Amino acid sequence: MPTEATPDRHTEVAGNGTAEAAERTKETAVRTTVAAQRTEASADRRTELAANRTVLAAERTYAAWVRTGLMSLAVGVGAKKTLGGVLPEWVVVLTGSVLVAFAAFCFAAAVWRELYPGTPPPRPDVRRLPRVLLFALNGFLALVALAALLGVWFSRTGGS
Repeated sequence: MPTEATPDRHTEVAGNGTAEAAERTKETAVRTTVAAQRTEASADRRTELAANRTVLAAERTYAAWVRTGLMSLAVGVGAKKTLGGVLPEWVVVLTGSVLVAFAAFCFAAAVWRELYPGTPPPRPDVRRLPRVLLFALNGFLALVALAALLGVWFSRTGGS
């Protein structure tokens, strides 16, 4: 009889070990599922944040173009007054004209870069600038640049 009891004892120990291993596997599967869901949520959030950064970068680029255009406009108009009497008339008019024309280009480029920033971001949380606002503001700035260009061409030169 002792020989018959030994296989039953081994079978019982092996069965218990298998049950424990199955329980550990089940717990590990649950932890793996939770970790996979967290990783997926984390990847989705990183994608959303990247989309937000793309929109905000496009707005910074727009602001840089407008800022450059405004500075060029101011320098082009100022060149007429400050360079008059120092340089020949045609140099003053050409310098002012180029700077004011560059300002108009910057205003157009700002809208173009804002509307077409490259690959569209996937569903950003932040809103883009409204197109109507872009066209209205930059259209007004382009008209100001045109008026300044006419002023550079037809106004008196000189510091007086």
